Amino acid sequence: MNVLCFGDSNTFGLSAIDGSRLSEIERWPTLFKQAIGDEHKVIEAGQPNRTLVNNPPFTGNKSGVTYLKPYLEAHQLDVIIIQLGTNDLKARFALTAEKIAEGLAQFINEIELFYQTTPQPRLVIISPFTVFEVGQYQRIYAGAQVKAVQLSHECRRIAHAHNCLFLDGHTLITPCKNEGIHLPATEHKKLANAVFELIYQYSGYLRRAVLISD
Repeated sequence: MNVLCFGDSNTFGLSAIDGSRLSEIERWPTLFKQAIGDEHKVIEAGQPNRTLVNNPPFTGNKSGVTYLKPYLEAHQLDVIIIQLGTNDLKARFALTAEKIAEGLAQFINEIELFYQTTPQPRLVIISPFTVFEVGQYQRIYAGAQVKAVQLSHECRRIAHAHNCLFLDGHTLITPCKNEGIHLPATEHKKLANAVFELIYQYSGYLRRAVLISD
């Protein structure tokens, strides 16, 4: 099984403490790889500041689909995990939860178009996590804490409409309360285990494995 983990800085593994990248034994895609075993391939594709809405599909500097297409062309994928939407909550974009969800729907549509003549990988949607408007992110994400709640519901709706697996990141995962956006290592472990359980439950790819301990 080939799994693509495609997301923003929390998939990249940006540390909430010092802004460095977490190690391979701390960030969720590599912990997920540990859980599923060496017979499977996990491709990490996280990028800080990646968005859903602000650039049209397959164009733009930080457009999610712009950077996704090369991965689709380069790899024969069985599962694509999408963890996006948090950066679209930034106050300067002034986007509603519905508008961000439209971006997710368009993102999925482009994937479906890419695979219209070949079998499509199973899609897993992880909704954006809670946002705490604190510290350096207080002004950048003004209003995002409330909006993130609605966005989680909108992401669930879009995921179900497209027959995607859905993981409610908003209720499951809590970012650093002092920093506001990025995940502590303990939450990376929790997310890796939740992703494993979801894919294990709904696919025939995975053998049962011992999950990552705290």
